[in-house]
Amino acid sequence: MFPGSLTQWNGLTDMTDATILADQMIWASTHEAGHDEAFNVVNGDVFRWRWMWARLAAYFGVDPVGPTETLQPLEEQMAGMEDVWARMAAEHGLAEPDLSRLASWWHTDADLGRGMEVVTDMSKSRLAGFTTYHRTADSFTGLFDRFRREGLIPAAS
Repeated sequence: MFPGSLTQWNGLTDMTDATILADQMIWASTHEAGHDEAFNVVNGDVFRWRWMWARLAAYFGVDPVGPTETLQPLEEQMAGMEDVWARMAAEHGLAEPDLSRLASWWHTDADLGRGMEVVTDMSKSRLAGFTTYHRTADSFTGLFDRFRREGLIPAAS
């Protein structure tokens, strides 16, 4: 179930892939246009969670379930799930049995629970010469593929 707000489900939003953040930090530190400047950094596309959620569910082979009228915070949903994760980690030979080392539920809750749309302007970066772009759907699936290769989540069945 989508744990966030109806506003996030239906509204436009964007995200920052850690690799694009790293690329921009390197760019800003090695190009004159980045000297002593502050820049926004996001992947470069926008999406709606109602669209993205279905794609993420399809990747994992599960049915997508949308939001409810009230928030369903992950921090509450995941409370007490440490033993469940530890058993899954043992069963699937995963690299990390400690659930608390894998996710910060509060952070995801803060992002998905916002009551406003969030779209970041990359104009300053683009005009200064940083033009790297990541499609967010590919950022997610690429990260999940990496997590599978590294044994952080179970392989596809």
